[in-house]
Amino acid sequence: MNNDKHATIKFQVEKKPMDIQETILTVHNALVEKGYNPISQIVGYIMSGDPSYITAHNGARSLIQKVETDEILEELVKYYVNR
Repeated sequence: MNNDKHATIKFQVEKKPMDIQETILTVHNALVEKGYNPISQIVGYIMSGDPSYITAHNGARSLIQKVETDEILEELVKYYVNR
C-alpha cells in the first residue's frame, strides 16, 4: 500500500449500456422536437464525430459528447444482433 498522501488513485468508470441507450433516446427526442431527421443526424455524428449534427436543444449535444462514437456504434450493433 502506498502511504503517500498525494498519490494519484486511478479508477475507470465503465459506461453502462443503459446509459448509452438513454443518451441515444434523449438525443433522438431532442432532434425530433427540433424537426430534424434523428436517424440521419445521429448517423452523421457517428460517421464524422462532428457535434454540429446534434442539436443543443435540451442539452443533447453535450450529452452525446460524453460517450465515444465507437461506444455508441458498438451498442447499436449489439442491440441489432441480439434482437
